[in-house]
Amino acid sequence: MLQLRTAEGQSVEVRPEELVVAGFAGRDRDQVEHHIVELEALGVARPSSVPLFYRVSASLLTTASHIQVVGTQSSGEVEAVLVAAGGEIFVGVASDHTDREAEAHSVALSKQLCAKPMGATVWRFADVADHWDRLVLRAHAVIDGERVLYQEGAVAGLLPVTSLMESYAGRPGARLEAGQAMLCGTLPAIGGIRPAARFEVELVDPVRGRSLTHAYDIETLPIVS
Repeated sequence: MLQLRTAEGQSVEVRPEELVVAGFAGRDRDQVEHHIVELEALGVARPSSVPLFYRVSASLLTTASHIQVVGTQSSGEVEAVLVAAGGEIFVGVASDHTDREAEAHSVALSKQLCAKPMGATVWRFADVADHWDRLVLRAHAVIDGERVLYQEGAVAGLLPVTSLMESYAGRPGARLEAGQAMLCGTLPAIGGIRPAARFEVELVDPVRGRSLTHAYDIETLPIVS
């Protein structure tokens, strides 16, 4: 059970039953293909379709400010997250934290191995739907003791979330249903993908002059055999 709240202070109780991560969700198909080729060079298999929807355990979605991972080869990705509850869809900011070492063997497995932290404050999707492309995603990471800008860009670089919901459900006009949540794609990492001790995510609405934020620390557990 997730206890969320709207920006206006209304309590939103969410019981996630289905969590999906939208991968290869860039709007520019040439850039997506370039990214796929880069991943192939690292041993990551080409996706069977684009975008590709990875189902992971719903329990991975958390508002925690601290997560534990095995090994040092994991990293976060800032994403908008949609959650459906009470007949409405809400928008939050989250991180698709992923095990990069496992990614070379199975992207689906790499997504499953790490928690997906999100902020506890959300917006109503209806309040941002008409200017969705103007929203901005931003992430900072603490790497070797230094806080650096890790990702930044407009969500216009990603497929519209209405299209993602339709593609996932397989029918025009489809929207998430109660109990469903979706991470909606990410932007390239500035300076390349790399692990961090702390990850900070932000979703900015320049039209309404507000933002959603969340931060979490990463505890690395030893690999033993």
